[in-house]
Amino acid sequence: MIPAIRQQFNESFTTEKYEAMIAEIHKDFPNQLDFRVAETPVFVPKELKIKLLQACNDIIEVLLKPDFKEKTNRAIPANQHVPNEDAHPSFLAIDFAVCKDQNGELIPQLIELQGFPSLFGYQWYLGQKYRKFFIDPKGFSQYFNRLSMASYVDEMKKVLLGDENAENVILLEIYPEQQKTRLDFEITRQLWGIEPVCLTKIKKVGRQLFYEKNGKTIEIKRIYNRLIFDDLLQNFPDLETNFKMTDDVDVKWVTHPNWFFRISKFTLPLLKSAFVPPSYFLSDLKEYPTDLENYVLKPLFSFAGSGVKLNFTKEELEAIADKENYLIQRKVKYEPIIEDKEGNLIKTEIRMLFTWEDNAPRPKLVTNLARLSRGEMIGVNFNKNFDWVGGSCAFFED
Repeated sequence: MIPAIRQQFNESFTTEKYEAMIAEIHKDFPNQLDFRVAETPVFVPKELKIKLLQACNDIIEVLLKPDFKEKTNRAIPANQHVPNEDAHPSFLAIDFAVCKDQNGELIPQLIELQGFPSLFGYQWYLGQKYRKFFIDPKGFSQYFNRLSMASYVDEMKKVLLGDENAENVILLEIYPEQQKTRLDFEITRQLWGIEPVCLTKIKKVGRQLFYEKNGKTIEIKRIYNRLIFDDLLQNFPDLETNFKMTDDVDVKWVTHPNWFFRISKFTLPLLKSAFVPPSYFLSDLKEYPTDLENYVLKPLFSFAGSGVKLNFTKEELEAIADKENYLIQRKVKYEPIIEDKEGNLIKTEIRMLFTWEDNAPRPKLVTNLARLSRGEMIGVNFNKNFDWVGGSCAFFED
């Protein structure tokens, strides 16, 4: 996106450097890397950075409205409602496609948003690898709000641990050692001392929770939640555990599971911004748009793109019985703008990552995640056997 920096990067790029970077990741964390790392970071010009910040601000203003909880109560399935919800999530992730407007200017367009954490540990680590093995241009950073590599770690520690000792804070997942994001879990453990613990290993005594570590029983006071309720119910519907997520227990959730539903696809129709494609609950539409080919159909209660339809007819919409559980969103046209070594252009998506301390009036932008794609959609299934695709990190111009 910045021609001079892109040219400098591509001229310095070699497959050997990339393979050396990947080899070092495997050396640092054996058998932990389970997703593709893109060959290049994304260099974001100041003009696009300003628009991304404005887009995030437009969205956050809606989340801060006093009636936001009331409007999103229906987002939480009755059998997945967790007690003791707090005033706001501890983390926020907002995904934007990089597009062009009618004037040919780069603009962000919202794809999705999540009241849920992302790869906060891994992105810290990956940014360092790009800087070590490839060019490290001055005046660019993966961090925001004057954070540095070191102060970012301190910022995350405040949100993750609060006033508790690290041993009383766990990272909750189902079989964490099998998850594709297990590398992030291990980096989180090394940076902040938070142990990944499987849901099946937690013991409940009254309203208190415990886990075992090195033969010692330790009370859990905070849960860094990485377990997606939908994922649990879909893949392990008959799993019996001593502790169930819907139990009323004496712990602080970071982030509370209800926010995964409140700030999600369900939020899209509530947002109005130049950077948000128009979205509508199917049940709210008396008439469907005449240009349905320009819309995507999304089920409200699905994960990782499951059930999304890029092409559908009016008759198919009319046949949906539970229209309140679906929305249509105007399609976004990703603009291929990142040039590889051969001059081919690649699409990108940027996830802006926020922390939100308990008493803070607003979330705080701290870092980002980027993904590169040559396929029809962003994601592993659409980018098999391609190079210069996968997970990446954006460096923003100061």
